[in-house]
Amino acid sequence: LRQRNIQIPSSTIEGWTRQALEKLEPLYEQLVFDTKAQGYLQVDETVIKVLDSDKKGAAHQGYYWVYHAPLEGTVLFDYSPTRGGIAAVPMLGNFKGYLQTDGYAVYEKYGKKKEVRHLACWAHARREFEKALDNDKARAEKALLMIQKLYAIERKAKQGNLSAEQVKELRLDESLPVINELGKWIFEEIKSTLPKSQIGKAMAYAYARWDALSAYLYDGNLLIDNNLVENAIRPVALGRKNYLFAGSHEAAQRAAMIYSFFAICKKHDVNPFEWLKHTLQNIMSINHKNLKNLYPHNFKKSTEM
Repeated sequence: LRQRNIQIPSSTIEGWTRQALEKLEPLYEQLVFDTKAQGYLQVDETVIKVLDSDKKGAAHQGYYWVYHAPLEGTVLFDYSPTRGGIAAVPMLGNFKGYLQTDGYAVYEKYGKKKEVRHLACWAHARREFEKALDNDKARAEKALLMIQKLYAIERKAKQGNLSAEQVKELRLDESLPVINELGKWIFEEIKSTLPKSQIGKAMAYAYARWDALSAYLYDGNLLIDNNLVENAIRPVALGRKNYLFAGSHEAAQRAAMIYSFFAICKKHDVNPFEWLKHTLQNIMSINHKNLKNLYPHNFKKSTEM
């Protein structure tokens, strides 16, 4: 259109985009339903600025809550105007299974439910000790070396293409002794460490979450950290630099749909343009019971057949 010098108002393009995204709503609702039914979720959140309709020129700080299902390879972005715990109720209110998160207090609350096994993130624990290198290099390095051993065992499992049972066995043989050694060391050292020092904060972070940091040993399908959900969030940071804000809360939620599906495309090496074209062409005519066939990971399977 630009080559033919046809000028299209931005409001028209926005309308086309909105109408296209609205057609994806049934598939997104199915993704929400399926994500709620997962037995293992990784969760994180990130900010998104949204224009405030009540205050001209002002922006509201909203949040994308992001749910990654490692076993299915799916990602769900859910928009909320708040970071408060109530925002996660629709997804986590009835959740049962393994929930892997960082140390945000809202997640700690959900992790204490009797139907939930809370997993912490070793990458976050590691970062706290990395911050302490300037504060107490000797002890920070000692902790980091042991954490490095845990990650070396994970690489060994991945390179060996081990089954879940074999991964569990490897971890119990090799990771558990390292975790026990590190835990015993922290338990002794924290007694003589200033709580407000960075090394003290690092020890306290790990010590307070020790059961959750060790919980990945229960099942070979579980991951050592939350890095995969953090990777899924990265495009939002890029988007914040490019478009700065969403025009409304509704627009932010519509964007959450496309973030979700494109994140799944990326995880499954699916061309997002081809997937979107195929989905928009078929979503209005497909039988509802076959709706899941339009998921990006199923689109890849259908093109390979």
